Formats: sequence, C-alpha cells, structure tokens
Amino acid sequence: MYMEIQQLIKKGFSKSKVAEKLGISRSTVYRNLKRSPSDMAEWVDSLQTRRKKLDTHKELVLSWLREHPDMSAAQVQDWQQERNPTLEIGESTVRAYVRDLRNDYKIEKETSPREYEAIPDSPMGEQIQVDFGFTKQRNIKNKEVKLSFIAFVLSNSRYKYKEWLERPFTTEDVIRAHENAFKWFEGIPRELVYDQDSLIVVSENGGDLILTKEFQQYKDTRRLNLRVCRKADPESKGRIENVVGFIKHNFAKHRIFHNIDSWNEQGWQWLNPTGNYKVHNTTKKRPVEVFSWKSNT
Repeated sequence: MYMEIQQLIKKGFSKSKVAEKLGISRSTVYRNLKRSPSDMAEWVDSLQTRRKKLDTHKELVLSWLREHPDMSAAQVQDWQQERNPTLEIGESTVRAYVRDLRNDYKIEKETSPREYEAIPDSPMGEQIQVDFGFTKQRNIKNKEVKLSFIAFVLSNSRYKYKEWLERPFTTEDVIRAHENAFKWFEGIPRELVYDQDSLIVVSENGGDLILTKEFQQYKDTRRLNLRVCRKADPESKGRIENVVGFIKHNFAKHRIFHNIDSWNEQGWQWLNPTGNYKVHNTTKKRPVEVFSWKSNT
C-alpha cells in the first residue's frame, strides 16, 4: 500500500483521489506520505523479527503439529493452558500462530466436518440430552486402549458433564452417572432425551419404546420424564451429538492414557476452562456463564 500511494502521487493524483482509488481513508494516505522509504523498510523488518507471545513455546507447539497434523488451534490452546495455567493468550492469537507455523513448515491440516444443530432452544432447565461415545487412545506403553464415555448437556446453556470407563457401560454404570450428572447440574430437568441405546431401551413394540427393567425402575423411582429419539429423528438430539464430537476431537484426541481415574480427573478439569467456558459457536455465549445465571435466579 505504501508503494502504491507513492506511485499514484508521482503520477499526479491528488490525495483524495489516491484514497478513493485504494479504498482507504485520507488520513491513511497522509500518514504513509510522512514516512520515508527507510522508515518503511525498518518497520517491515521489525514485523519479520518481532518476538511473538508463543515463541517461547514454539518447539513444543511445532512438535505437536508434526506428530498430529490434524490438531486444531483450539486444542493447541487447551494443551498450552493445561501446562501453563498462568498463560493468558487469546484464541485468535493461537489460531494465527498455528497458521503461520503450518505455512512456514508445510504442515497441512485435515478439515473438520461442519457442526449442525436443529430445533430451537428449550427453556432454561427444561431438557438434558444424553449420549454415549468411545475413543481409541494410546497408553504410556504405546498400546491402544478403547475407552467409553457418557455425556450430558443442558440444552439451553450447553453446560456439559461426562464420565469415562475403560470397559463398556452397564445399566448400573449409566444410573450412577445420571446421579453424578444431577449433582453437577444441581438438579433434575423436566425432560431427558436419549438415543435408542440398548442399555436403556429393550425394544420397540407397536411404536412404544420398552425400557430395560433396571432403567424402568430408576425412571419410576426418580420420576423422570424420558424421550427416546427414533432412528429417523437424529436432529432432536443435535446438541449432544456435537458434544460427543467435541469431547472426541478436543479433549481425547492425541491425549495419552495413564489410568481411568486420572483420565476422568483430566476430563473434569477440561470442562472448566474449555468444555464449559469457551464461547459456543451457536449461542455466542459461554455455557458456564449462562448456567451460573440460571443457578442464581
């Protein structure tokens, strides 16, 4: 832009015309005309050599990207903050830094699928959506371990909870996780929405879904209002589908497994600064702030 301004002035264009042709303000034109070529050269050099906030962590971030080329900038930020809790750095700064490293070192990134949510928000405290997921992790001996998890999300605030096991869940595990989730959410919603999971649903008979004996007893004891989604209606639980993906690709991806207790501890700690703190793409709000407002009203 500096060179274009200089060339147009030399061709006889007025400052107003230069601003108009380049789509900039006249003050920008005046400011650039006050700078000598040597000043501009020094300024450009300073941009190339200026120390960035993450430069002290460059080799670590670079090692992550080389080992995991599909790693997102959001996960880079999470891992940095786990290792350096006092590090204050914005998402846009991390995105720009990761993008520059990818460009400089030719590390291409895989694209992520688009998130999708259907149906409007339910009222505050009205609904929790529940679903299961699993991941395959590497342990400290570099062996593959299959882990299962159950996830809960409050539909209005997107406030989340999750638990992991290193074996498949039983109905007893599911019931215990529900009780822990209700403590986390400080209450029980008016409705719980599920997929047709075998731990909860036995069969579908003439359009009516039949619950397992254990879960039917739990439902009756707790007086829960359940809704189980039909297989042709996945949009009804779009929020929890996104949460399951978020847990897999942000928390679990590339993380080394030590034991189930430490894994759950890491998971709950991750919920506070990341899972429930980051601004939600759809609501444009932090789940923890929406949840706290609800709790205080």
